[in-house]
Amino acid sequence: MYQNGIKIVLDKIVALMALLLLSPIFILISLVLFLLQKQIFFIQTRVGKDQTRFSIYKFQTMSEERDSNGKLLPDAARINAFGKFLRATSLDELPQLINVLQGNMSLVGPRPLLTDYAHLYSEYQNQRHQVLPGITGYVQVKGRNALTWEERFDLDVYYVQHISFIFDCKILFLTFITLFDFKKSRPQKGISIEPFEGQW
Repeated sequence: MYQNGIKIVLDKIVALMALLLLSPIFILISLVLFLLQKQIFFIQTRVGKDQTRFSIYKFQTMSEERDSNGKLLPDAARINAFGKFLRATSLDELPQLINVLQGNMSLVGPRPLLTDYAHLYSEYQNQRHQVLPGITGYVQVKGRNALTWEERFDLDVYYVQHISFIFDCKILFLTFITLFDFKKSRPQKGISIEPFEGQW
């Protein structure tokens, strides 16, 4: 009842209110990105509920600079100070409120992963796709990229099996605490996790 009814309605109401409230920040970030690199949004195909594909939106934090051979420069060379700030504060995820309004994401749920991983999931891991992916999730408040893939899938499946209004409120509360605790959020944001290759 909650997952397929109340949660969807609440998601869209909160997402719309958040977009209206944060519109000055949204516009400011867009202007700065346009002036710095002419590119505002990063759009990528991800896997959502029931393994359906959708386009996820983020603010573009890296330029498309290439070397003399036409290859993209390393990530470290393509991200500027403003891009690092957006990632450290998770403001790069702000456009995903649009995804919530479109109905292919939720405020809370397992983070949508790359399409390259779609054929690698075990039956257990694939349970994460029984719900809409989220802007934030249980993994994000329990360690983010500092966690192993096994730990991340365990937390995703736990969320799916215990989804509730109270649980979502708890995750949202912990997300805000983490965002304003730079000692916790910044190091984790900078940690890169190895690509998922299928296991267990």
